[in-house]
Amino acid sequence: MHKLGEFDLIARYFTRPVRRAALGVGDDCALLAPAPGMQLAISSDMLVAGRHFFADVDPALLGHKALAVNLSDLAACGARPLAFTLALALPSADAAWLEGFSRGLLALADAHGCELIGGDTTQGPLNICITVFGEVPTGQALLRSGARPGDDLYVSGTLGDARLALEALLGHVQLPAGLLASARQRLEQPTPRVALGQALRGMASSALDLSDGLLGDLGHLLRASGVGARVERSITMQLIAASAYPESPQGLLSPELIDQCTLAGGDDYELAFTAPPALRSAVAAAAQASATPVTRIGVIEATPGLRLVDAQGRALPGHYAAFDHFA
Repeated sequence: MHKLGEFDLIARYFTRPVRRAALGVGDDCALLAPAPGMQLAISSDMLVAGRHFFADVDPALLGHKALAVNLSDLAACGARPLAFTLALALPSADAAWLEGFSRGLLALADAHGCELIGGDTTQGPLNICITVFGEVPTGQALLRSGARPGDDLYVSGTLGDARLALEALLGHVQLPAGLLASARQRLEQPTPRVALGQALRGMASSALDLSDGLLGDLGHLLRASGVGARVERSITMQLIAASAYPESPQGLLSPELIDQCTLAGGDDYELAFTAPPALRSAVAAAAQASATPVTRIGVIEATPGLRLVDAQGRALPGHYAAFDHFA
């Protein structure tokens, strides 16, 4: 069997016809030009074996997730995906692994019209770094800094299922097979909310993607906007899809576990965003148009800080920080 070299594996698994870019894979630089009246939105994310994913993960799912976490950043900015670069460190040039990884990666790229335009490969511990490029009309990008007192606070989709899967895979909780499979799909194959992000342009006053836990990530948005927020726990507890799963025995998920997963779980890759109450109907229409459910979980307040409250508005104890690689 022919041994794959660096340029062989690039040619076989990652070289594709140029579509949008002026110059794609194979030269010293790719050339990319946004449309007139557009700004480029650029983000990078790195996935490291043993830190961000298990060694035995399906390579096709890993390819999907590697790009999905970057597309989620574009979604939070309200940007349309254009292109991406891939930097890949591999222990060896394993043809079967590369076939699966590239298949999952490029299937998601094709679904969002996002073109692979270059990158780098080297030998080393498995490490995947993607830089993604999108475009957004000048002055219309969603930012973390626009939330205002009185704005509604929303999240998309469901929260906590990815963390629940991680807890089960680490042996901290036992789940029925069907429930574990459902939760694990959320961990390993997240859905970037690209259509919703674009639909919220001109409507959301602020936004960010949820990668390190709801309350911790919201802290970044609140600090950038110079405001506080009140979040209703009874609503967030309903956002974990696993709690309504048919195989879930009564009491399988304790309130403490649900709180940990939904409030500080991480790996959700949903959007948190704010919008004025007068735009509730418009937000609902944007959610419907993008086929993405959204839930109003609280309100922005003038007093700095994040307050978790019960259904009667009484403050609840507890501190939930965002995930920090160096904490």
